[in-house]
Amino acid sequence: MPSQNSSTKDVAFDVSEKNKSVKENVAESSSEINDLNTKHGIVKSRDTDVVLRFMEEHDSKVPKITPDQERILRRKVALIIVGFTFLIDLTLYSDKAVLSYDSILGLFQDTGLTQNTYNDANTLFYVGYLIGQLNLIFVQKFPIGRVVTAMTGVWTIIMFLHCTAYNSQGVIALRFFLGFVESIAVPTLNMTMNQFLTPDEKNSYGPIWYISSMGVTIPVGFIAYGILYAKSTVPTWKLFTIIIGGCTFLITILILLWYPNNPADAKFLSTTEKVWVIRRVQRSSRASIEQKVIKRYQIMEALQDPITWLFFLFFLTQQLANNLAYQQNLLFEGLGHITNLDSTLVSVASGGFASACSIIATVFLLYTKDYTAFSVVFWSLPSFASSIALATIPWNNRIALLAMLCVASPLFGIPWILMFSWNTTNCSGYTKRLTRNAISMVGYSIANIISPQIWREKDAPRYIPAWIVQIVLSFFFAPMLALVTRYILHKRNVRRLTNIKGESGLVDLDGEAIKIDVAMLDLTDLENESFVYPL
Repeated sequence: MPSQNSSTKDVAFDVSEKNKSVKENVAESSSEINDLNTKHGIVKSRDTDVVLRFMEEHDSKVPKITPDQERILRRKVALIIVGFTFLIDLTLYSDKAVLSYDSILGLFQDTGLTQNTYNDANTLFYVGYLIGQLNLIFVQKFPIGRVVTAMTGVWTIIMFLHCTAYNSQGVIALRFFLGFVESIAVPTLNMTMNQFLTPDEKNSYGPIWYISSMGVTIPVGFIAYGILYAKSTVPTWKLFTIIIGGCTFLITILILLWYPNNPADAKFLSTTEKVWVIRRVQRSSRASIEQKVIKRYQIMEALQDPITWLFFLFFLTQQLANNLAYQQNLLFEGLGHITNLDSTLVSVASGGFASACSIIATVFLLYTKDYTAFSVVFWSLPSFASSIALATIPWNNRIALLAMLCVASPLFGIPWILMFSWNTTNCSGYTKRLTRNAISMVGYSIANIISPQIWREKDAPRYIPAWIVQIVLSFFFAPMLALVTRYILHKRNVRRLTNIKGESGLVDLDGEAIKIDVAMLDLTDLENESFVYPL
């Protein structure tokens, strides 16, 4: 942030001395301006929240929201924003699941894929995912709506190109590019929810939102089940890919017409509702909604903040289990006496169970506060216990193994989304938040590059080494990191809550020094002492 100097002092005092006619929130005396200037400096309008000018134009004209109005607004925003981003994520995970379902619909035979080259395809997807984190610079520089539209448009083309693959090299190359394009989808959708929801709401809705990935086996499983009965000259796996690609195309059109860049341009909100949304988000988060200037000092702060690296380690270790979702259908086959039809229905049941647990997790967090880290530990326990069972139950006890696999596979997604949502809400500064998201996704990508490789063909059908890695690192060590993170953030809160007070800052808006709420200044959580970390 700019430091105090003689020129900024002169500007501030000049505003006072000339008695310029400004709005109610202009600093009323030179001493007040000087005090604010000492703390944060006079910030250029380009460095503040992008909704500042909208609020300067409309804020004074909009009355305070009543409790009844806020309840209605909260439900409306949650339904539209959580629902819309849910639909996009559901489509994303449908695309990611295509390879898993194609593996039992004839893809291996038509392209020459083997277990090892199938693992390579999943690994290369996440190599693309890792490199694709560079795409987050577009989220910082361009309106989010345009970025999401471009992303899903290219993503649709790549999905249809899967139908042209005739060898394993083609499949691997397409998965790499799909990963490169999809890499910023989850961070971007989370940034959008951050713009419209309070931190507590966003953390609470995380599990139910993540049904879009854990429950993807329900709609996709039924589609795959139906296609197995299709009588067509087109190979079954290609028919399945075309249907999923078509759904992606329809979602792209919807995004083009309706996806918001931020609350100030949301087509589904009136001007009054836009002001109310911005007020309640900034009041609760004490952070800016959107900022389009890359601030290098915020990048450095993200790199130096130990919390960043705790989240990185969580995603690096927890996501070593993520290939379990892709491996599930092949594991079903390995158990024996389970047909392709049976495996699709079992995956539907597994997804339904995970979705029910996600609803329970959401309801709990909606009615409690500061239980995110404890919820991460609790929802890791089923995967931890069932993984131990899968490594120890006698191989001839097929029903018990199948049941444990259905528990182990989907439920660790709940801790994942809880941590990803928490990762976004417990820091402020738009550039810092994007940097931390990128670092977390690098950990996620590295883990998913490694994850397919722990399922070695020579370890089939039990894959004991893979289960040991998941038990120790993914389902025990990773949840412990959530508790360490909570401990550090709680200590920071104790210091802040003892002398918390509302803060203001100054912004140079068209030559006038305007006093604004500190949330508009796009400060980081370490700069802004009024920022309280959600736990």
